[in-house]
Amino acid sequence: MSDYLVRAANTPALRSIIKSIGLPTPQTLVRAEGGYAEQPLKGKSLLFGAAENSTAAKSLEKQLSATGAEVIASDVAVLGDDARFHALVFDATGMSGPDDLKALYNFFNPTVRKLQACGRVVVITDQPETAKDVAAATAARAVEGFVRSIAKEIGKKGATANLIYVEKGAESRIEGPLRFFLTPHSAYVDGQAARVTKLVKSDGGVALSNALKGKVALVTGGARGIGAATAQRLAAEGAHVVCLDIPADEETLNATVQGIGGTALPMDITDPEAGRKIADFFKDKFGGVDIVVHNAGVTRDKTLANMKEQFWDMVLNINLASILRINEVLLGEKVVNKDGRIVCLSSIGGIAGNMGQTNYGATKAGLIGYVKAESEKLASSGICVNAVAPGFIETRMTAEIPFVIREAGRRLCSLSQGGQPGDVAELITFLASPGAVGVTGQTIRVCGQNLMGA
Repeated sequence: MSDYLVRAANTPALRSIIKSIGLPTPQTLVRAEGGYAEQPLKGKSLLFGAAENSTAAKSLEKQLSATGAEVIASDVAVLGDDARFHALVFDATGMSGPDDLKALYNFFNPTVRKLQACGRVVVITDQPETAKDVAAATAARAVEGFVRSIAKEIGKKGATANLIYVEKGAESRIEGPLRFFLTPHSAYVDGQAARVTKLVKSDGGVALSNALKGKVALVTGGARGIGAATAQRLAAEGAHVVCLDIPADEETLNATVQGIGGTALPMDITDPEAGRKIADFFKDKFGGVDIVVHNAGVTRDKTLANMKEQFWDMVLNINLASILRINEVLLGEKVVNKDGRIVCLSSIGGIAGNMGQTNYGATKAGLIGYVKAESEKLASSGICVNAVAPGFIETRMTAEIPFVIREAGRRLCSLSQGGQPGDVAELITFLASPGAVGVTGQTIRVCGQNLMGA
């Protein structure tokens, strides 16, 4: 659905009028066109800085140079008034206490105005949980508050800021998240903190383009909306995608898979035998599955006092219980291949809660707990399991929301606009890729830094 305010705010004749009456003037976001590239930042300038005792700088400089960007070191650069950068990247590892946080001010204070529209800020720091002492843990955790705050300051220009926590010894695994956060593939992912660890055991390398070549993927709820966008994006990276949806949507399902050269699998995931049927299908046809995206879900909104029992049961079954039943078979029988990926669709409703969505919120929070609990069990098989939590996404469902509520949903984020199904698909695709090997057990929002939740 078209957003009139985004269109108007990017029309010079109307922009000043909109500002004069106090309305936000959201920047048209630059979104990715096509798949991953070997050098996605070729021709762009990037300013890189590091704290005095940083531990990841050498690895980061190498990874940043591999993107094709012109990497300028802040400690040697002489910045003119007209200097502009696509991205500002700062290595905040190695901080020993609160006094070291001044390095953030020293780097960003003179440079944040030099960030281009739709630019990127990425900060890397140590994991607080594994810090050497309390002071170091305090400093590392403080960086997250800084990143979330600067994201709100630069959002008006369509720019984003994200954080990467890195476990010592996992610096080589930063490359995937770094490339994602620095490119237009992450246009609507803002104010997030991704953790890169050594937990998952994997011998595979990181493919920088055509990242899913030879992989087989399952996308439930794949006929339309976010599911269809995800199927298209996975296919663009080389995966053969099997789209599953209810038999009633078989015509739409067939049209979706025909467009990507995929396979249709009409099925109701609430069927008690769904896990068995899916497992047999993938074993017989492909020998297994590499990527499982649990996208299927429903809403049946009512305040709890007015909610019929059947609507509670329906939402819990489709959005949560069926996923656990299916995964129990796929994982128990090792249908999910080594180095596989599982991505579950959660929601900011599962983080912050929504009125009238006690059933929905419970299921989406349950998935956050599920991926966390499963991650350590699956790590030895090289399998990463994560959740994606969308915010306000422009879909057929949100188009039916009353105007005032729809406008509030769009504007209550740092980017002052709703996301697109393709934005969610981009995050799912990253988490499905080899480049996400360091990321597991996490829930990452794709919400433009929505003001609800963490």
